[in-house]
Amino acid sequence: MSETAMSIATADGKIKWFLCATMKGGVSELFYIMYGQNNFSLQEEFKKIKECLGNPEMLEVSTNVLDGRQLRLSQLRDVCDAAPFLHQFRLVIVEGLLERFEPEKKSGKRPGKSQSKSEKDLKEWKELSSYIKKMPKATILVLIAGKLDAKKNSLLKHIISVAEVKIFPELEEDALRQWIKKRIEEEGGRVSGEAIDLLIEIVGSDLWTMKSEIEKLLAYSLGQPITKNDVRQVGSYAREANIFAFIDMILEGQRMKAQEALQRLLLEGEAPPYVLVMITRQLRLILLAKGLNPKLPEQEAMERLGIKKVKELVKVRRQARIHTVGKIKIAYHKVLEADLAMKTGKYDSDLAVELLVMDLCKT
Repeated sequence: MSETAMSIATADGKIKWFLCATMKGGVSELFYIMYGQNNFSLQEEFKKIKECLGNPEMLEVSTNVLDGRQLRLSQLRDVCDAAPFLHQFRLVIVEGLLERFEPEKKSGKRPGKSQSKSEKDLKEWKELSSYIKKMPKATILVLIAGKLDAKKNSLLKHIISVAEVKIFPELEEDALRQWIKKRIEEEGGRVSGEAIDLLIEIVGSDLWTMKSEIEKLLAYSLGQPITKNDVRQVGSYAREANIFAFIDMILEGQRMKAQEALQRLLLEGEAPPYVLVMITRQLRLILLAKGLNPKLPEQEAMERLGIKKVKELVKVRRQARIHTVGKIKIAYHKVLEADLAMKTGKYDSDLAVELLVMDLCKT
């Protein structure tokens, strides 16, 4: 394996050298596959890749973001073959392509049109590995996906040998604890083990929310070690941000985790009707996000959705890719039924929201 060094002139006029490609059997690894549930770490790593490509404003002009759910290989080739504009590289990002080739859940039904279409799509996309070997050296192609079954994903198996693969699994508790400690120490802070345990209990494995909570704790502690009491005192624990994880748990059928998250919300003082409001708002955002053009600039997308933070937009778009319209509509109607049960006195509010969560997870 050999390495190829390339140079880029930075904004201050200096030449920046970096190793931007390795060689495997003569194939230049300017093709990346990045996937996993840990979207925070994935985006941080992707940011490093982009930083290696020079001036970010100029790179933006030569960046294409493609929706892989309906993309054809010929369309991808046309974009990748285009020469960069005002920049040394063209960055092509494809989201949602690999999810098309995830194994279907067994339903006991005979193979239908959808399976035939999937086989036809795979026959077409198998040629991607051959194209990568001929792709212009100025093009950096990145496939981004959420959770994949690496052993059964039919496309991944065909193209993995020609790609630089980066996997970002959700952090287990020990790894999450180390991540929190390291993050705080890198910012010049210190933290007790009890404080870390409470942070994990409250925030969970959502690193976007955890980053925000760490920043608030560092500002609050004023250079002193962060304690369990500091975590309690800082405030909201980003309850509204936690709704992303809560909705994921519900829509993915993780009943035990969803019930635990609900109990935390109720213990923190959230009223059951407000929990319904948060769930309804999130379901509505997901439906709206599914109708947005994936190429829409971040600021415009946030304005249309009525949200203010980029990280919230990233999560909504991820949920919109993962969950179907049918699933969201079913969940939406069940929330309305729970709201009616509360208002008519059929169930008390706590029981109504607990039954709702169980019903949604089962559905």
